[in-house]
Amino acid sequence: MRDMKSPIPSLSDELLSWYDSNARILPWRVSPQDHAAGVRPDPYRIWMSEVMLQQTTVAAVKDYFHRFTARWPTVGDLAAARDADVMGEWAGLGYYARARNLLKCARVVAGDLGGVFPDSHDALLTLPGIGPYTAAAIASIAFDQPETVLDGNVERVMARLHDIHAPLPGSKSLLKSHATALTPDTRPGDYAQAVMDLGATICTPKSPACGICPWRAPCQARRNGTVAELPKKTPKMPKPTRHGIAYLARSAEGAWLLERRPDKGLLGGMLGWPGSDWSEAPEPRPPFNADWQDLGAEVRHTFTHFHLILRIQTAELPAGYNPKEGEEVQPRHGFKPGDLPTVMRKAFDLWRQASPE
Repeated sequence: MRDMKSPIPSLSDELLSWYDSNARILPWRVSPQDHAAGVRPDPYRIWMSEVMLQQTTVAAVKDYFHRFTARWPTVGDLAAARDADVMGEWAGLGYYARARNLLKCARVVAGDLGGVFPDSHDALLTLPGIGPYTAAAIASIAFDQPETVLDGNVERVMARLHDIHAPLPGSKSLLKSHATALTPDTRPGDYAQAVMDLGATICTPKSPACGICPWRAPCQARRNGTVAELPKKTPKMPKPTRHGIAYLARSAEGAWLLERRPDKGLLGGMLGWPGSDWSEAPEPRPPFNADWQDLGAEVRHTFTHFHLILRIQTAELPAGYNPKEGEEVQPRHGFKPGDLPTVMRKAFDLWRQASPE
């Protein structure tokens, strides 16, 4: 859609000028000054950050990014990592399919592509876990390809700049056409980061700083007094609530019984507590026969598509317990609650509150 260039070509230049002075400092980013001096972004770090940032905030991602890149500084290092180590480092970041795809992609790049990421949008799309947005972001930021990057920040900026009241997600293609019209052939990677920064720091969802926005003058929503209304979104259906039981079993020596969840499905490949199904009426499924005691506390957690309420039941793990397939007994000093996904760590925290050592 390169024929849809903006009728005001200076808009991109104005935003890039603003970005040169106001770019966020991010651990995966090459500053505009360094970029102008010839420093090129590392595709591995850009890919890593974009995967982590899917449905997650910059603030939540920073520490994870530092840990991952310190432990696995190259795509080859990550490809050689143990699945359990990667999943453990990912614990708490959520959306665990991303971590599984991270490993799959690293192994394809390291094994089939000689450790070199492809530089085109179409080629990037062939890699595990890389969709249209991520492919566009990597191609643009890492390789300076003039691809249109459309995240939630850019959608909001485009909706306000053009005063578009058609609700998301139906208006996504229209918003993308406007974003494409503004994407320049010169410095497209810096521009992509600039427009995302604009949405993250100036054109924010609430109380945008219109007075200091580089696009204040051409912004149609500002002129029409509709900034606070945009972008509009189709109302979401209420999330259903599911229930379940988590079984926390600890031996007299302090060892814990854990369960490795199947690779496919929610929390795939992660360690957690043995438990029932998650449904409206879950069937009890204790890992062994015992006098299970209800802790009297519930875990409440929200996933993308449903709310979950987990009852917690506890029992002493029998001495010499022989784990079944998929189970692990972790000794006291080998058990790290931080390796558990958030919902499972919440259950452990409630146990710890009720059973202080």
